Order: sequence, then C-alpha cells, then structure tokens
Amino acid sequence: MKGLLFLGVFTAPFYFSQTTDSVQVTSIQAVEFTKRTPVAKSIINVEKELADKNLGQDLPILLKNQMSVVSTSDAGNGVGYTGLRIRGTSGTSINVMLNGVPYNDSESQGTFFVNVPDLTSSASQIVIQRGVGTSSNGVSAFGASVNVISRDPSETFSVRSDNSYGSFNTYKYSGEINSGKFWKNRLSVMGRYTHIHSDGYIDRAFSDLHSYNFSALFQEKNTELRLLAFGGKEKTYQAWNGIDKATWETNPKYNFSGAIYDEDGNISSFYDNETDNYRQNHYQLLWNQRFSDQWKLETTAHYTKGKGYYENYRQANRFSRYNLPNMMDGATIVERADFIRKKWLDNDFYGAISTLYGKLGDLDINVGAVANQYYGWHFGNVTGVKFTEIQEHEYYRNRSLKNEVSGFAKAIYKLNRFEFFGDLQLRNIGYDTKVLQQGDDEGVDLYRKWTFFNPKAGVNYNVGNGKIFLSYANAHREPNRDDLFANPDTKAETLHDFEAGWEQQIGKVAFTANAYYMYYKDQLVLNGQINNIGEFIRTNSGKSSRVGLELGVLAKLSEKLQLSGNTTFSSNKNREFIAETEEGLINYGKTDISFSPNVIANGNVIYSPFSNFSLGVTAQYVGKQYLDNSGNQVNQLDDYLVPDFNMSYKLPFKKNEVVLRFLLNNFTNTKYVNNGYIYGDPYYFSQAGINFMFGLSLRMN
Repeated sequence: MKGLLFLGVFTAPFYFSQTTDSVQVTSIQAVEFTKRTPVAKSIINVEKELADKNLGQDLPILLKNQMSVVSTSDAGNGVGYTGLRIRGTSGTSINVMLNGVPYNDSESQGTFFVNVPDLTSSASQIVIQRGVGTSSNGVSAFGASVNVISRDPSETFSVRSDNSYGSFNTYKYSGEINSGKFWKNRLSVMGRYTHIHSDGYIDRAFSDLHSYNFSALFQEKNTELRLLAFGGKEKTYQAWNGIDKATWETNPKYNFSGAIYDEDGNISSFYDNETDNYRQNHYQLLWNQRFSDQWKLETTAHYTKGKGYYENYRQANRFSRYNLPNMMDGATIVERADFIRKKWLDNDFYGAISTLYGKLGDLDINVGAVANQYYGWHFGNVTGVKFTEIQEHEYYRNRSLKNEVSGFAKAIYKLNRFEFFGDLQLRNIGYDTKVLQQGDDEGVDLYRKWTFFNPKAGVNYNVGNGKIFLSYANAHREPNRDDLFANPDTKAETLHDFEAGWEQQIGKVAFTANAYYMYYKDQLVLNGQINNIGEFIRTNSGKSSRVGLELGVLAKLSEKLQLSGNTTFSSNKNREFIAETEEGLINYGKTDISFSPNVIANGNVIYSPFSNFSLGVTAQYVGKQYLDNSGNQVNQLDDYLVPDFNMSYKLPFKKNEVVLRFLLNNFTNTKYVNNGYIYGDPYYFSQAGINFMFGLSLRMN
C-alpha cells in the first residue's frame, strides 16, 4: 500500500493540460473557455487515452483511474448497470451532459449509461470538472460534472470494425462507416452500430446491449450544422439485490434475483426473465454560427425518448394489491396468487440551449440560456401465472411534468498575469406529479417549485507553463423524485465550494495539486438502503463537509517509458447526523459520509519497447469506506488494491490500420467489494476476480 501511495503521489494520468487533435468544432469554444477557468478539471482525449481499454465495458469503468473516481458494476465485470462516484458523491450528484445536453434523468437525477452502450466509441473528448465547476446545463454539479463530446465524421472515406471477446462470454462487435466530405466539400456523415453481450460475473447477470450513432456535419463559410441521432436498447438480468456478507464469503457470484420459493421457503428455481428492458433514443441538432472572429453563437435543439420496463416474478401476492378482486379456484376463494409484474417508464425530454461567445479586448464572455421540459408516465401491469385470464392488467398510473428555465453569464478578464473569472447562474425549476390510478403505493400528488441563484468567482495567476488558481462557488440542487416520495419535506441542498490549485509543466514532467473544502447544508447523502429497484435512498444530513487534497503527475521519461498517477486524500464528515430507526431518532454525531473513502490512488506505467507496441500496468487503491452514515464498523467496506494489465500492437500497414489489444483486469485475482447497502446486515455487490478481454480493430481508408 505504501508503495502504491508513493506511486500515486508522484505519477498520474495527465489530466490538467491534455488536448485533442480532433474535437467537435461546435464544442471547441466551450472546451477552450473551460481550460481557462479556475476549477479542478480533466480533459480526456478519448482516442489517445481510452481506446486501448474500450473493448466493451461501460464508460464509468473506463474512467475508473481518473482523479477521485470510484466506479461500480452490478454484474461485477463492468458491463450492464455501472456507476461512478467522484469525491465520494454519487451519480445523482454528478451532472452528466452529452454535447452540453443534460443526460441525468430529470426525475431520479440518475445517470444510466447502460441505456447508451459503447458511448465512448463515438466520443472525441470527455471533460470532467470536479467540485461545482462552472455553470452547466441541467442539475447543478454537487461533486463533479462530466461532459461527453461527440466525434465529428471523418474528412475522408473510411470503414472501421471493432471486435472483442473475453471472460464471462463477453463480446463486442461494432461497425462504423465514414463518407468523407462530399457535396462541394460541405457535407460528411458517419454511422456506427454496436452489439455488446456478457453473461456477467454474477450468476445470470447477463447483458444484451445494442447501440447506434449517426451524425451528419454541414459546413459552409461561417455556418456549421450537425445532426446527431444515437441511442441504445438494453436487456439486463437484474443483479441489483446484492448478497449478504456470509454468502459473499462462500459464494460471491450468487444472485438472489428471480428466486422462486417452494412451500418450505427454499429456493426451487429462478425466473428466466427477471430483467430490465429499456430503449432510449437521442436526437440533437447543433447550429454553430460565426459572426466574426470575436463573436460566435451555438444553439442546440434536443429530444430524448425513453421507454421500457423491468419485470419480476411475484409470489403469493394479494389480488387486492393490484386492484383485482379475489378469484375462484374451483369452489375455493383465493386471495393470493403468483404474478408476472412489469413496471413501466415512458418519458420524453426536449428543449433548447443557446450560448453566445464573445471577446471584447481582454474580456471573454459566455452567455447562455436553457429551456427544457420533461414529461413522463409511470405505470405497471400484471399477468397471472396460474390465472391466465389476467393479462397485462394495469394497476397503477401516474404522470410527471418537470420544467426548467435557466440562464448564466460567465466572464474572464485578463490583466497581465492575472485572469479574473466570474459566473452567475439563475435556475427556475417546477415539478408536478399526479396519481391517475392508485395502486401498490406507487406515486404521490405533489407540486414543487425552486428558484436558485448560483454565483461563482475565481482568479488565475499564470506562471510560465502553469498557473495558480483560487475559486469559490455556491450551488443549490433540488431533491429528486424518490427523495420527495420518501419524504415530501425533503429540503434542497446547498453547497459552498472553495478550491485552490496549482498546475505546472516543467520540461517533460507535469504536476497538478488541488485543495478543496466543500461545505454542505442539507446534503442528500446515501443512507445505506436501497429501494425495490436497487436505487439508493438519500436523506438530508444537516451540515456536512468534504475536505481534500488531489495530487497528480505525468512524467514522460523517454520515448519508451511514461509514468503517471494521481492520489486523493480527503476527510468527508457529517457534522451531526440524525437518523430515523426502529428505536426512533438517533443522533450519531460526527460520522464519515457514506461511500466516501479517505484515500483514492491510481498509478500507471506505459512501456513501448518498439514502435506501435505498448505495455501498460495500472493499479487502483481505494481506502476503507462506509455503507451508511452511522460510523458502525460492521458496515465498513475493506480497502482494496486492484491492478490491471493492457497491451496494444498496431500492425505496420501503410494504408489500412489493424490494432490488436489485450486487457487482463485484476490480474492478482483480488477479492473485493466497492459497493453495497444495509438491510439489517451488510449486503455486497461482488466484483470480478481475474478476467481478460482481447480486441481486434480494423480500419480501411
């Protein structure tokens, strides 16, 4: 552990001054503006930094070695339902955008990357801002923001295929075609299709994922238009129940989901279709207009359609639970029976985003306006197992409407070596949900409205090939649907974020250091419990704070050897945590915030013995963390160290490109857990031991 901590402090993935050779032009203004802001950030070149690992695992897993990141996987091997936490904050507190368009679900605020499989293959850059960052579209960032920027079609004709196979019958095949520029060199198009399948590390936790991406780029003089259509369809066997600690110690792959019990209470079999099924389609039209060298306007119209359900086998449920009368079995009145239950979500999200970029001498300004609306239906139906006359009976329905209108103004003023930054944002949110048919305690009638003012300020002091910065940001965030259903009096969160950083490049070595103090009022922390669909339940924690130091370095020692790494040391505390238990209200006092390890460290070594061939070893250490906020040692997850090995070789063809890739994950076969919950006792989500992926990429020009 000490050796890894040393490596983490003095070697790190290069994240503060990374650039890309090919970015989506419509977002280049936003990226360039972000580079100059006094916030902690990483700008990731997808092709250079993630391509060798992009063999089928979801985006959160590919980002697991970034600064302050911990990634999780329900199925244990990074395919299917995955998530990430940054600085200890969960996915519901991380603002995710796709080309600046909000991706967090409007109601749950969750980010379900399983709905857009192989998203990384169509991305050029990923911009991560830790802390509040600058004003963005969608819900406020309470731990970080992540903006995934799409790749433009290639300027020349090409055909590409990416294929891989590995452990747990995991495979991916993908095909992409680029037209190159045509129609007087003004238009280019690109299309991609991907299929990913995995049986999963956990029993029956299979994933069957399909995704597509289409983009068209029109360029003429000062005008650029982009049409993007992308999305996916997923079917995953449920693995969100986890297992108790005793089972994990003896059979870590076990999965209780879908269990069917006999009359003696023993498991007799498993339901084959205990699955989650969802389709999500995204449509974006991006217009980039250049008025002069100083003034540019970016406008995006977007629409997202999502529809799907999850299915369960329900045993011995009362008919009345589903608004059904008791049935007759011969001459006997039956009050209970087995059912196949489906809970549906059918939603639409649409809106417009417009941002004006301007320059007045030494003053750069950025003014934006956002208007979005979400409309969603929640409903459920059941089908009888024995009583087959019951077919798709709808037993509850409710609808939700959420509106947001917001605007921001940002400015950077350069004065000698100083750059002064200011950022003002105003958000207005209205949320209305109504029960249309009551059943099974689903839904509630409520209306909430919030108006938030979020100011930010900071300063850079440029020193040679680096800078020192200070910043302050104030942010507010509304509770989500589940928060309000659990407690209609749930309060909005408030965060005061203080950041101080240093970024420097000296010769072949790049350093970064960032200290932060995040003070929360009514922070919504995970209370260690999950609901009936595996989502973590949150509760206001009163006053709390996150204090940390982030360190990183990249050292390119020679053309053959590169060392990198990052380390986060932090203290994450509830000041006075009060919880409602079976014994009543308990004041636990000052405790650690759930799922917030005090140490996260990553180290990476890349060795290239000859041209087009590289070997790499990456290791992540995550310190101890708690499943809840009680401070009870029983509910603590052990620390772990997991190393991965990767290899890539580009065959020396002049015109076409053939790349062989190999991943060996967790090659020490470490048995570890990085996620779980409390249900009386601790329950764990097991992670896979040693496993591999082999990939073959072909590109013909």
